[in-house]
Amino acid sequence: NGGIRVISPIDDTPAQAAGILPNDLIVRLDDRPVNRMSLADAVGIMRGEPGTKIKLTIVRQGSDVPLVFTLTRAVIRIRSVRSYFLDDNFGYLRVTQFQTPTPELAREQIHELFKESNAMEGLVLDLRNNPGGELQSAVGVSDLFIDQGVIVKTRARNNTNEQVFNATPGDLAKGIPIVVLVNEGSASASEIVAGALQDHNRAIIMGTQTFGKGSVQTIWSLDKETTLKLTTHLYYTPSDRSIQALGIVPDITIESRDLPALEQEEVGRLREADLEGSLDGEDLDDGLEEENGSSLNPAVKEDYQLQEALNLLKGLSIARRQIG
Repeated sequence: NGGIRVISPIDDTPAQAAGILPNDLIVRLDDRPVNRMSLADAVGIMRGEPGTKIKLTIVRQGSDVPLVFTLTRAVIRIRSVRSYFLDDNFGYLRVTQFQTPTPELAREQIHELFKESNAMEGLVLDLRNNPGGELQSAVGVSDLFIDQGVIVKTRARNNTNEQVFNATPGDLAKGIPIVVLVNEGSASASEIVAGALQDHNRAIIMGTQTFGKGSVQTIWSLDKETTLKLTTHLYYTPSDRSIQALGIVPDITIESRDLPALEQEEVGRLREADLEGSLDGEDLDDGLEEENGSSLNPAVKEDYQLQEALNLLKGLSIARRQIG
């Protein structure tokens, strides 16, 4: 093929720090064309001693010329789960990969959020640029929020050999509204979680359409040096939607936007304060600034999709209070 497709860069890695994006196509490693290499050979070249450098030539959609990135190799320590508060009583749970300990780590982080705030009103589950991982890990994370019914099904060709994974009683998030953030870098296990929460109406999915990796690979060892990997099953959501090639379509589509560029769009717009004789809102503004500045996490200000997720949660919280 013409190169190596990036599903998503992993958090806190040299690739992410350098600016590699989902769907980037790696066409050269240093000065060597990738199309003449096997995937194993290419991976072997990219790996190396920590502190050494490698040059990646990237073809990116929307760019007329190839992009060149120089990465410094490092020891990769993946932190699959982390959490914090976005604002008073609104939590954030980031899952970067689905590994064996991920469900228990997520459980601990959610407990900590509720321990810090007994009045939790909403949660953002961020699965953006999460390339997936283990099926059982995805089932375990989904089960934290779904208290009954199907989480995911796997099915072989001709609709045979179906395996169903069900939820167990209990919703660790206690029924509070959840927004799941996804993008084109959310794949495989991430799509299982997003699809399950969407089908059970347990969360609102926000962002952009996911990658569409809904297949199960089985690996057979042929001898000491040779293995055979075949696609044997496909994933299906609780409502029997196939994830393969289609991905998960968000309930609310929000493109990622560069906030400095977004702020530039504001230039030239006429506002109330620009009109001659408009009321002075200085006193009101000062009060709002003091209130908001005391609790809003700085990370929200740098992430347009996260801002929109938080705004949605706040709206849902107000609606719940009015109804209740």
